[in-house]
Amino acid sequence: MQAIMNTYGRLPVTFTSGNGCWLTDNEGRRYLDALSGIAVCGLGHAHPAVTSAICEQAGQLVHTSNLYGITRQQELANSLVRVSGMSNVFFSNSGAEANEAAIKIARKYGHQKGIHEPIILVMTQAFHGRTMATLTATGNVKAQEGFGPLLSGFIRVPFKDIDTLHAVAKSNPNVVAIMLEPVQGEGGLATASAEYLEQVRALCDERDLLMILDEVQTGNGRTGTYFCYQQFNFMPDVVTTAKGLGNGVPIGACLAHGRAADILQPGNHGSTYGGNPLACAAANAVVNTIVNDNLCERASTMGDYIRQSLHQHLSEHPLFVELRGRGLMIGVVLSIDCPQLMALALNKGLLLNVTAGKVIRLLPPLIINESEADQMITTVVELINELT
Repeated sequence: MQAIMNTYGRLPVTFTSGNGCWLTDNEGRRYLDALSGIAVCGLGHAHPAVTSAICEQAGQLVHTSNLYGITRQQELANSLVRVSGMSNVFFSNSGAEANEAAIKIARKYGHQKGIHEPIILVMTQAFHGRTMATLTATGNVKAQEGFGPLLSGFIRVPFKDIDTLHAVAKSNPNVVAIMLEPVQGEGGLATASAEYLEQVRALCDERDLLMILDEVQTGNGRTGTYFCYQQFNFMPDVVTTAKGLGNGVPIGACLAHGRAADILQPGNHGSTYGGNPLACAAANAVVNTIVNDNLCERASTMGDYIRQSLHQHLSEHPLFVELRGRGLMIGVVLSIDCPQLMALALNKGLLLNVTAGKVIRLLPPLIINESEADQMITTVVELINELT
């Protein structure tokens, strides 16, 4: 029996080093990373600013606890509030934990309104994590299978169906929040329109509900602005993020705004490791680099370039359906299931994955250059051609 639990269907490769958009395995072979550790390493691998921040902080102080003030945490909170327009932030270790904090904010908000069994509306095909609350909020039956009974307090509605959302919200007085992703990373990169998101915001205002945006995958420059919602004309009440925030160092954040900002008080929530000096030092380097190097704009420009090129190559292909996503969050939708492409791409020196069965997901680092993008595009087109 292997010492590691059999929870992953791993591909037959082990990486030992990385540099920029490239990884090297234990046999010396190099791979172009078009997955970024699933939208984590937005600055690529071994970024000097992150490396320096980690080394310097590790030599000073790795951890105390949240019983005391943490300078690096306050610096990171100030940066995130400034770049997001939100009011304050709770730090966790992952996106799932950030979403747990958001769920607790929504439930406590309901209780403060006298609603003793608060309900959060969530979406089909959503993915919010694998803890019990976030698994319940997740719209993936396969991920939930074998882990019942799931939690009460959630009602699922079709993603991007504003009429059904209105009907459910109006028919149930216990609804306290609507939780959704602007782009469903695990749900085939289904992408909400500006009109839909603004209608959700209007519904929340009309019904006195909290609007919770899960930006675990879409945040930190991935979609062309620091947070995806900044491309639209509204503010969420709560936004969560993780993944790209630490460039590989585990950290999550739940940001709140306005009426949601003061709901959690001392004793309501906490985290032993959340926002410790080491994680926050890494995240500070990430945020500063994204902002100072204009990587949001770069993600938008390179995302447009990659989409245009993919469309030129694939528009007449019999298996091609459409392109989805925003910025450097790109989904190539095919008409057939194609899970085998992950292994085939690996053999060609490219890292990608397939989500929702038929969607090739590309999440290259925000620092990818045009030459690397061209190599990625060429390989993806070759892979799709080989499917026919």
